Amino acid sequence: MPQDTVRTVRRPCPTLPRVTSTSGPSSVSGPSSVSGPSDREPGADYTSYIASLPRVLAGAAALFRDEEGRVLIVEPNYRPGWALPGGTVESDHGESPREAARRETLEEIGLDVELGALLAVDWVPGPGRPPIVAYVYDGGVLSRARLKAIRLQEDELLSWRTVSRADIPAHLPGALGRRVLASLDALEARTGPVELESGRPPATGLG
Repeated sequence: MPQDTVRTVRRPCPTLPRVTSTSGPSSVSGPSSVSGPSDREPGADYTSYIASLPRVLAGAAALFRDEEGRVLIVEPNYRPGWALPGGTVESDHGESPREAARRETLEEIGLDVELGALLAVDWVPGPGRPPIVAYVYDGGVLSRARLKAIRLQEDELLSWRTVSRADIPAHLPGALGRRVLASLDALEARTGPVELESGRPPATGLG
């Protein structure tokens, strides 16, 4: 996947009100002694500061297998290629990555599945957009009956299928395919979630 050079500009945090001691360590000057930070709305300076911070997008997906170990993938109608069931984390509405993966699974394939362990977190820069943090969760093994119960979200998906590990790069090229393979490795090795950058283990050390 093409990589953009991203430069992060450090911005100063707005100055917070100064607390002064009058009669002891617990004394606070001004109205702040009556209402704590949780009782007040953020000031305009703080709101502007938050709005000026670099943006990061988040997506979440579920890794389902059939009884033969093949991976469930779906075919979107809005772009070429295939994907895992999943989508954007609606963080503006308080949604977590795990909640997003479960919601998107229900919306896309009609199955409400309680997801298992986190398998991978992938940092994926890209041209013309902020970086994406992609989460992959273990969806478990679907029986033949559960697979037959799949109902596609017809306004977004054309079809679904299961593919063997050997066929994953052909259907899921680039960072996504590498992310799925790394997730399968983590699942098999039981090593816990893996950290990735564009589907690959990040470089470590300073040399």
